Amino acid sequence: MFHFVIFLLVLQSKNNKTNKTIKKMKVEQVIGDLKRRFPNEPEYHQAVEEVLSSIEEVYNSYPEFENQNLIERLCIPERIFSFRITWVDDRGKVQTNMAYRIQHNNAIGPYKGGMRFHASVCPSILKFLAFEQTFKNALTTLPMGGAKGGSDFNPKGKSNNEIMRFCQAFMVELWRHIGPDTDIPAGDIGVGGREVAYMYGMYKKLARENTGTFTGKGLEFGGSLIRPEATGYGNIYFLMNMLKSKGITDLKGQTVAISGSGNVATYTAEKVIELGGKVITLSDSNGYIYDPEGIDSDKLKFVFELKNIYRGRIKEYADKYNCKYVEGARPWNEVCTIALPSATQNELNGDDAEALIKNGCFAVSEGANMPSTPEAVDVFIKNKILYGPGKAANAGGVSVSGLEMTQNSIKLSWTKEEVDAKLKQIMFDIHESCIKYGTEADGFVNYVKGANIAGFMKVAKAMMAQGVI
Repeated sequence: MFHFVIFLLVLQSKNNKTNKTIKKMKVEQVIGDLKRRFPNEPEYHQAVEEVLSSIEEVYNSYPEFENQNLIERLCIPERIFSFRITWVDDRGKVQTNMAYRIQHNNAIGPYKGGMRFHASVCPSILKFLAFEQTFKNALTTLPMGGAKGGSDFNPKGKSNNEIMRFCQAFMVELWRHIGPDTDIPAGDIGVGGREVAYMYGMYKKLARENTGTFTGKGLEFGGSLIRPEATGYGNIYFLMNMLKSKGITDLKGQTVAISGSGNVATYTAEKVIELGGKVITLSDSNGYIYDPEGIDSDKLKFVFELKNIYRGRIKEYADKYNCKYVEGARPWNEVCTIALPSATQNELNGDDAEALIKNGCFAVSEGANMPSTPEAVDVFIKNKILYGPGKAANAGGVSVSGLEMTQNSIKLSWTKEEVDAKLKQIMFDIHESCIKYGTEADGFVNYVKGANIAGFMKVAKAMMAQGVI
């Protein structure tokens, strides 16, 4: 009887070993589960699917990841705050907005990400932005986790006093959840230096500390040189690294289409002009301008004043310089060799991508967050053009935000040249990481795959080291 029992135990053990299979992550299953648990959040689903499809193979080569359910923990934000903001406009009317802060992941450092004021702000968009921010921040090599926040408040048409009252009301609710070693917000769409200053001023009063906390601050109270320029400059530095891999060392003779007309777009244009390129388009939410003669430094100065001082529309450029203006459209049907989408998410679709390729575009580098739809990305990769995804190409802004955090911590300020040199090095390192993880058998560099894997591996290893928390 004893021997029979032993025999059964041995047999069971063998069967267990035979039947034991390594669990693997399946993208379709993960996405399906997320859609079930978080319905009506298409932007969030799109961002997760784009990343997971790139990392599926490398993820499944580490069985320990799936054993600790790493992918689910990585996709779902650690913390979400949502709250009502009540404020009084200049007419004495009480206004109500919704606001959010998504603290996605802090495995490699405190939560870090911008605040967005725009009518489109909702949990889905902020979750996608926070998810993307996690990998973008990891790529910078700086110790920053991922976050994003904002409100459906629209600053267009509001007075300075109205914006101040709204920002202060925002901080009355949010200040308890942020801090220099906890969560460091920054600017984004609708949130520039003015809005950051109002929010930081109120935070400082409530928290009774002067430790930086926000980035994108004015130079007079802890801001960093070239922070407003950083996203645009960084995009061009990344673009130049891509071009150098093909033996192109400057932008002379290149025709460049840019979307947007905010900080990212205008400073992108500034750097393109400096490097000898010809900028032919800019846009805003109403339409785009096409200037076949090129937007030179003087014309760009007009755009800076138009947008930052007078809060005008880009159509006024066409009126002043007598060039083409297209209402309700984006510039991707214009002939160019380089396209730099720098406005907002999903502004460039599959048809736009086909039009760009047809018209001779050989390089696309994203200044905005996820401006190309999945269909557009597929077109770029299929045609094997140089394509820099946003989480890599537009990481310059958060990189200099990280440098601003460092300067605040050590109570010192670096020169413009020092910050610019550090930014160039960071963008070079990001490009090298993309090359490392994204080079395929035929030599083509899939920058989407490279950026996703590089960012993922850093965050994943940090999460594994820290245990299940």
